[in-house]
Amino acid sequence: MTTDIFERLREDHDEFRTLIDILEKTEGDSEGRREIFPKLAWMVRTHAHAEERVLYAELMRYTETRELAGHSTKEHHEAEEIIEDLEGKSLSDSGWLTRFKTLAEELRHHMDEEEKEVFPVAGRVLSADRKRAMVDEFDRARRTEAEKAREETRLQPLS
Repeated sequence: MTTDIFERLREDHDEFRTLIDILEKTEGDSEGRREIFPKLAWMVRTHAHAEERVLYAELMRYTETRELAGHSTKEHHEAEEIIEDLEGKSLSDSGWLTRFKTLAEELRHHMDEEEKEVFPVAGRVLSADRKRAMVDEFDRARRTEAEKAREETRLQPLS
């Protein structure tokens, strides 16, 4: 059972790292890319949006964590731009893997930075009860983000 928000976020990070490792070994318009990249993109988006709503919104209230929260949110937006770029490219495009490696590097950097820099400082400003309560809030926010994304996908015109 997940004990606090930081453990919950690390669980997602571990899954992201696994998917990134697998994707880096794919070639061309392969089944692996077709299945795993959309899953990674979906998970990263819903995770980032929920994290911003639950963790970073709260960390913006504290002087000690405000700058870290702002920096991490900026990195979320940078990753989103790369994901959108990748979604606009053919999986067989010669530049797809190169661009994906940029995303992988950005995501790894972001996750490492969160785990080594943000979480320790945030852990000092948040109470133990608050860190535990944020797990449920994060999971609810992520479900809401996922539902919103599904709805937006259904509303997209057919090409």
